[in-house]
Amino acid sequence: MTTAFTSMSDAELVTLALAREDAAFAEIVRRHRAALYRLARASLGDADDALDATQDSFVRAYRSLSRFDLERPLRPWLVRIVLNACRDRIRRRMVRRYLMPFAAEAHDRVADDSPHQGVVAGDRQDLERTLRTISALPAATREPLVLCAIDGMSQADAAMILGISIKAVETRVRRAREALRTALDRL
Repeated sequence: MTTAFTSMSDAELVTLALAREDAAFAEIVRRHRAALYRLARASLGDADDALDATQDSFVRAYRSLSRFDLERPLRPWLVRIVLNACRDRIRRRMVRRYLMPFAAEAHDRVADDSPHQGVVAGDRQDLERTLRTISALPAATREPLVLCAIDGMSQADAAMILGISIKAVETRVRRAREALRTALDRL
């Protein structure tokens, strides 16, 4: 990785990546992977699914780079791709649960088991429980919450990405927080 790539704008990196400069796309991945993973993790509630969704999203982004508008910021475009990948994974989960009811029970047992059970601190367990609860929220409330509360986006940016009004984002974040609070109180 040369420092020349690290000082370039996202638009310049996209232009180079379109010219088949793999190091330019690698810099895009390096620059955005942590934020996109956080979004996927909060949306899906599972670290492995989130990693897979993030990787799939970068593959999708690479394949669709020619459709990216260089006049616009790259990050919201990548966020949309990640959210779509998460939606796809959630839909597949629902279909699997519908078609294979016994698999759903096994999946729930596996999802609750932590690989480091007994070693993981109470704070880590609380975080896992919270992320699972967030991932169970309906997409309409989960996505604004994840974008604003976890990724730290402004409501205006979240509204642009989701294609809804700023007021709708505000309302959905409030509803998501209320639902999250209620669900966590029951646990």
